[in-house]
Amino acid sequence: MKAFGYFQPELSTHQIMETRRLGRTDLQTSILSIGGLYTSSLAGGVAESKRIMQQAMDLGVNALDTAPAYADSEATVGEAIAGIDAPLIVTTKLGGRPQPFDPQDINGLRHSVDESLRLLGRDHIDVLMVHEPDRPQQYPWWSSYEPLEGPALDLMDELKAAGKIRYTGLAGTTVTELTSLVKSNRFDVVLTAFNYNVLFREAADSVIPAAVENDMGIVLGSAYGQGFLTRRADNEVLAKPIWLAEARQQQLLAYYELLDQAAMPAFELCLRFVLSNPSISTIPIGCKTADHLDTSVKAAAKGPLPPDILHRLDEIASMVPFRPWEEPMILPFGKSYFGPGIANMGAAVQVGKLKPEEN
Repeated sequence: MKAFGYFQPELSTHQIMETRRLGRTDLQTSILSIGGLYTSSLAGGVAESKRIMQQAMDLGVNALDTAPAYADSEATVGEAIAGIDAPLIVTTKLGGRPQPFDPQDINGLRHSVDESLRLLGRDHIDVLMVHEPDRPQQYPWWSSYEPLEGPALDLMDELKAAGKIRYTGLAGTTVTELTSLVKSNRFDVVLTAFNYNVLFREAADSVIPAAVENDMGIVLGSAYGQGFLTRRADNEVLAKPIWLAEARQQQLLAYYELLDQAAMPAFELCLRFVLSNPSISTIPIGCKTADHLDTSVKAAAKGPLPPDILHRLDEIASMVPFRPWEEPMILPFGKSYFGPGIANMGAAVQVGKLKPEEN
């Protein structure tokens, strides 16, 4: 295969960050945003989160996404953004609070939003999303699917009328199920994760087109695959662990070859691939330090990938058009993983939800 060459200009992190329209909200969001999982005690805590948020403001990053399920992210973010006067688009979620969590309890959901507002130190939330709306065995949000109904929707209507939230959204990780919720046209924004990156393209066939058709803002999570796309595992891939499908093995080897020939850091390739899609509104970056954010902004400033590299990535992605069912969302390189756990129906029998003869 031919070598790839491209011009890499010296870029200042003080250049103006590109913004894109967040669907029908008409909010203009920076192409990169702050992913809240690591603006928490899972990384540098309040001190580093303050550095990250100040750096974000300096670089033109004007949006952040957090959630009650992200450890103490809401509280940490609230302290980090206290006193920041620059306009900031804040997204948080319903899900996982209070415990024990009942997604059919509208009073509990209302309390969760009030707690988010308190922790974030804000009088409103720009986008309130339903967390994992597409996994009913985790969170049974919906009392009906046709039409879509549930206490979360009733509460969102109430909160919009009260001015506590501006827009609504979905934050999920499936494809078929999430697409059906997008098509309900009840939400303004969708955050889709683990199904659109340099190797995974399932969302390109359904979730993203459905969101575009309904003029929804698209937030693209896990552009780096939570690290498996940016931390090479050449020797492990060559050795082919028991869980790794042969087609995925060959795909990863082709991906590593492309990285070598393009002479481009993996994180840059991953990031610039996602922003090459004009339908994507913003890409949350789970930066643990202000330096991580600075590096990502410099990479994004180089713009979309060259056409020849995009074409080659399309060829590589087509080697595994749909994921093997045994494969987890985050490829478990460097971990003691040998295959999936108990099957869903077996689990249901185990916890007494089904009788054995119904299995």
